[in-house]
Amino acid sequence: MGGGGGAGRARRSGAGAEAGPGPGAGPGPGGAEAARGNEPRSPPAPDYEALPQGAAVSTHMLAGAVAGVMEHCVMYPVDCVKTRMQSLRPEPAARYRNVLEALWRIARTEGVWRPMRGLNITATGAGPAHALYFACYEKLKKTLSDVIHAGGNSHVANGAAGCVATLLHDAAMNPAEVVKQRMQMYNSPYQRVMDCVRAVWRNEGAGAFYRSYTTQLTMNIPFQAIHFMTYEFLQEQLNPHRQYNPGSHVVSGACAGAVAAAATTPLDVCKTLLNTQESLALSSNISGHITGMANAFRTVYQVGGVTAYFRGVQARVIYQMPSTAIAWSVYEFFKYILTKRQEERRVGK
Repeated sequence: MGGGGGAGRARRSGAGAEAGPGPGAGPGPGGAEAARGNEPRSPPAPDYEALPQGAAVSTHMLAGAVAGVMEHCVMYPVDCVKTRMQSLRPEPAARYRNVLEALWRIARTEGVWRPMRGLNITATGAGPAHALYFACYEKLKKTLSDVIHAGGNSHVANGAAGCVATLLHDAAMNPAEVVKQRMQMYNSPYQRVMDCVRAVWRNEGAGAFYRSYTTQLTMNIPFQAIHFMTYEFLQEQLNPHRQYNPGSHVVSGACAGAVAAAATTPLDVCKTLLNTQESLALSSNISGHITGMANAFRTVYQVGGVTAYFRGVQARVIYQMPSTAIAWSVYEFFKYILTKRQEERRVGK
């Protein structure tokens, strides 16, 4: 998302030259009056690539919140399937060949709205989590880029900023993830979000909401590093001048999400196990509760071997491709619109 400032300045200069008086225009009073009259009525439109540098923190937070809520809500049914397909010992009725078959069977046997159970807690957590994420990312990206490559774009800075921003995102999102995944499981005993929250709090304590936090970070930090490096690389290929190009944001975001999702699937399987504390898998664990990433890794291997680490990889990739595409395109769009309006109000004063 960074870079392109020089190209933006060049485009603005070119636009100004084209709009200037032609050879036949003289410096007479009429021409001067016309020029003065036109200036306040038609201020130059803010160039897209210059906007992110001057955008307010509130703009990043609002755009990020909208992007996060839309990303999770649109893709929520596929996320439900992913959670079930990552089950280590699924019930016979919850064994699916692919995502479409899973969605069809869930809707037919459990109700049309069953794949949407837990959506409300996810949307509630996604808003503030993504607001913090994008605001932190934009601030650190600029600060680190100035240190590493003054005046330019640094892939190292982009990746590092994304990794640090993940700390805030996951801290806000992890409790919602725990509740969401427990409600997504086959034969989940919870009908409402608050029923699940109360049961987890009463039976396992407040720490259960952050039992998978370290695993979540262990998964998301490499995920975000791969994600941002792939995204920036593809942007350089598809959109080298870093113009506002929704198509390039969609394609780059989708490909980056797919690569990062496939590479980090084993960690996501462990995170799902820690969140759900799957009863059939617990029978192979002498401690009664699975705690910590090392314990989760051992349990996954004991139950299903090496192939178990890649359970649900198809659903995860299918989820992440449109998910990251939606997040990037919506975020960039709202950032552009919000900042453009701020610029127009500033120029109009």
